[in-house]
Amino acid sequence: MACAGVVGLLMLLSACSATKFVPEDEHMLVGVKVKSDDKAVDGGLLQPYVRQVGNARWFSIFKVPLGVYSLSGRDSTKWLNRTLQNIGEAPVIFDTLQARYSCDDLTTAMRNMGYLNADVDLLVKEKGKRLWALYKLHPGEPYSLGNISYDIQDEEISSMLDNQSEFAWGLKTGDRFSIDRLDEERKRLTSFLMNNGYYRFNKDFVHYTADSSKNERTVDVTLHLEKYRANSKSPETNHPRFMVRNVSFSPAANEQIHLRRKVLELNSAIRENAPFSSADLQKTYNNFARLQAVKFTNIRFSEVPDSQLLDCDIQLSMNKPSTLSFQPEGTNTAGDLGAAASLTYENRNLFRGSEVLSIQLRAAFEAITGLEGYQNQDYEEYGVETKLAFPRFVAPMLSKSFRRRSSATSELSLSYNLQNRPEFHRRVFSTAWRYRWSEPTKNRSFRFDLLDLNYVYMPWISATFKTDYLDNANNRNAILRYNYADLFIMKIGFGMSYTKGSHAIRTNIETAGNLLAGSSKLLGFHKNANDQYTLFNIAFAQYAKFDFDYTRLIKFDAHNQLAMHADFGIAYPYGNSSVLPFEKRYFSGGANSVRGWSVRGLGPGKYRGTDGRIDFINQTGDMKLDLNLEYRTFLFWKFNGALFIDAGNIWTLRSYNEQPGGQFKLDEFYKQIAVAYGLGLRMNFDYFILRFDLGMKAVNPAYDTHREHFPILHQKFSRDYSFHFAVGLPF
Repeated sequence: MACAGVVGLLMLLSACSATKFVPEDEHMLVGVKVKSDDKAVDGGLLQPYVRQVGNARWFSIFKVPLGVYSLSGRDSTKWLNRTLQNIGEAPVIFDTLQARYSCDDLTTAMRNMGYLNADVDLLVKEKGKRLWALYKLHPGEPYSLGNISYDIQDEEISSMLDNQSEFAWGLKTGDRFSIDRLDEERKRLTSFLMNNGYYRFNKDFVHYTADSSKNERTVDVTLHLEKYRANSKSPETNHPRFMVRNVSFSPAANEQIHLRRKVLELNSAIRENAPFSSADLQKTYNNFARLQAVKFTNIRFSEVPDSQLLDCDIQLSMNKPSTLSFQPEGTNTAGDLGAAASLTYENRNLFRGSEVLSIQLRAAFEAITGLEGYQNQDYEEYGVETKLAFPRFVAPMLSKSFRRRSSATSELSLSYNLQNRPEFHRRVFSTAWRYRWSEPTKNRSFRFDLLDLNYVYMPWISATFKTDYLDNANNRNAILRYNYADLFIMKIGFGMSYTKGSHAIRTNIETAGNLLAGSSKLLGFHKNANDQYTLFNIAFAQYAKFDFDYTRLIKFDAHNQLAMHADFGIAYPYGNSSVLPFEKRYFSGGANSVRGWSVRGLGPGKYRGTDGRIDFINQTGDMKLDLNLEYRTFLFWKFNGALFIDAGNIWTLRSYNEQPGGQFKLDEFYKQIAVAYGLGLRMNFDYFILRFDLGMKAVNPAYDTHREHFPILHQKFSRDYSFHFAVGLPF
């Protein structure tokens, strides 16, 4: 009902008439469309070439800003009228001159795509003071490349291009003729020369002549590379090819460079006695930008008089070596309120190599309600985490050239976490050694966890908790017992992320216990009462886990876009484990999942939680599927809105008595996919986003009655809604 009311209000505002603000003999531009009479040309892709569009629409439907403006009166001296007009948007008045320019721009765009005979018609429909504009595209037949020739007037460059294998001409006879394709080849040639010593070269020295006079829908193209000329009065010469003579490092004013010389040389891709390279210049900027000790970098080249030599000066400004920060926060876990605070010390240049040492101390307190039979009703957590990051690969047997080429970070971490709950006390010790590196030109980044150790120790468990859940013969909860025993986890993992344009992909794979399992059989390790191999009398986990995440954004206009997201994960315990460790299990519901349910409130399968004290254990699984569709729109000022539909659930791969209906079955899982819908409000402050989402259940796989199965048809707000507050977008 709430969503229906909001939609009704939006429709009412959109219906407000704004024609009272349209002058006589003028028209309000209501809508604009671009259509093509050739399916090969998508008119929607050419929409940005139209200079004048109608008023902004929320969710591409509701003209709310125009409706708010229309609520005002014509007297702008009144405060209310001025306020409504400032918040809203004035009607767009159709401009015939802008429309003519739009036709010219659309024609030029199609001709640049190879449709040299393209034309555009403008059709308008008027109704009172309203006007609809249709730009009808007539592309005609596309042209292709005919004969391709090259006029390289610089003999040295011509010889270089003929006698090397790194550069190959990309234009081919028969390819579609397009200005973008020609410009791409021009940029590629320019980039190649600037990376091979041609310091003064730029793309203005390259141009084309084209001949379409054959009238065979082909274009003969000649690429011209002109000789060098310093100015209009100087004579033409071959382009000078420069070598780097000296590379020096200097501090900014009143500073010192607190970095070792070896570190400076390792991060400089610009080499002495090597040709100038624009790519090496950019890589050097990128390398120093990665160093936490460096604030900014300025690289200057100076030409040595009467020579083709360059001296390079790399000027560095340094950050403060260390910082101390304090961050308080409020917490709310299933209605239990609390507070937390963290104190973080960071040294950005520990060994004068931009190594970053961070030490974080964190404390949290939460008042737990609803627990009976326990002496203490509070939750306390204390933790310390230390990280040491090196801005390079730290590993044996790596060559100096490899270290210089790679953009990597090596990280050592140590942490200790102490948790005291009314039901139990828990200690977790972790240490890890991992590598991170990226390939910016390929839009990829990687993470490799060479070694990740976790030791979970349970020094105390409440007698009440043991009696009710661990020792009770009527409650043989294997998942619960496994996660309240001492455990050792030794894993390795690999992750990759790829981002290009509107697409983003993240994958991760990890395995644990395989090396220990092999050693156990070989060395005859001791087995415990559960037939598990142990290390130092502690059982170790063995499992494999894979995750895949995909996001795509479809932009409709400057104010509206559609976000599509899919998240799949699967983990399987085997060998020394029959249950996944709690930290590795999946959960569903919450601000980044199916938003009609609270966090850990959905699944597995059609399982329905029955005990609020341990449902956080039982409502976990070995497999996860999330599907999300979110329409995002700009509202006003810093506010954005969203409409979303979420679907998904979690499942177990094995059958557990304590999770009836939770096992994944190929012929049933699709019936257990939960569906939710809702509205979102975002406050976008550029550097961070505050997000408020109201989700409603639509299809509930855990039900007793038909009304509970399909809440979308039998809505009960107190039962079927979930409110979420978060920082950042959901995906």
